[in-house]
Amino acid sequence: MSFRYAICNETYQDWPHDRVCASAAETGYTGLEVAPFTLAPLVTDVSAARRAELRRTAESHGLTILGLHWLLAKTEGFMITSPDADVRKRTGMYLGELARACRDLGGDILVLGSPMQRRIPPGATREQAADYALDCLAHTLPELDRQQVYLCLEPLAPAEADFLQTAAETKALMDRLAHPRVKLHLDVKAMSSEAKPVPAVINEFAMWTQHFHANDANRRGPGFGDTDFVPIFRALKESGYGGWVSVEVFDYTPDPETIARESLRHMRACAAAA
Repeated sequence: MSFRYAICNETYQDWPHDRVCASAAETGYTGLEVAPFTLAPLVTDVSAARRAELRRTAESHGLTILGLHWLLAKTEGFMITSPDADVRKRTGMYLGELARACRDLGGDILVLGSPMQRRIPPGATREQAADYALDCLAHTLPELDRQQVYLCLEPLAPAEADFLQTAAETKALMDRLAHPRVKLHLDVKAMSSEAKPVPAVINEFAMWTQHFHANDANRRGPGFGDTDFVPIFRALKESGYGGWVSVEVFDYTPDPETIARESLRHMRACAAAA
C-alpha cells in the first residue's frame, strides 16, 4: 500500500502561506496540516473569504489542507477539563468553530492535543477530569456532524500532559463519548513513552485511529534520531491504516526545507523496506 504524506505548516515558522504550499508540494507532500495560531489568535478571526483563499492557494499547488492541530495552543480562557461548566461549554463551542473552519479549508481532521488546556485541575481526580472532558466535548459533537469532521483525541506522554497519557486511556474516553466522529490520533513521539513498543500500540488501536503523526522520540523529524520507522510502517501496513502520515516536529533545526525533504525521504525508504 502507498501512504499519503503531509507536513504541519508551523514547521515553516513565519513563512507566508503561498511559500509554504509551494515548498511542501515541490518536496513531494500532498497534504498540509495547519496550526490555527499561524492564521490568527482565534480561528473565528479568519474570515470566510480568507479561508477560501487559503484553500485555493493550497489546491493550486496540488495540496489538500487535511485539517487542524494545536487546536487551543496560544489561546486564553479555554480548558477542556475545567471544573467551571461555563468554561467547558465555551471551550466545546470553540472546538465546534474549529470544525467549521476545518471544513471551510477543505479538511476533515481536528487533532486534539493542546496539553495545557486539558490538565487535571488542582484537587481533582483523573476520573473527575474525564467527566469534565466528556461534558466539554458534548458541546462539540453537533458541529462535527454538521461539518462531517473527525475529532481525533491525542494521547500525550507524561512529560507533556497529566491527562490522556496513553492510547488506552484515550480510547476509554472515546468510548464514553460514543460518537462516530470521535476517533484516535497516534503520534510516534508520544507512543515512545508507552510500556509497549510503538508497533504494538499501532496494531492494538488501528481500527480506531483516524490520523497519524510521524516524528522521532527526540521531537525531530523521522530519520533525525534513533527511532526505527521500518517496523512502524510495517505495523501501519499490516493494520490497514489508510489515513495521512503527517510530519510534526518540535525542533525546527536545521531549517524547514531540510526537515521536510529528509523526513519524507526517510519515510519513503522505511515504507519501502517494510
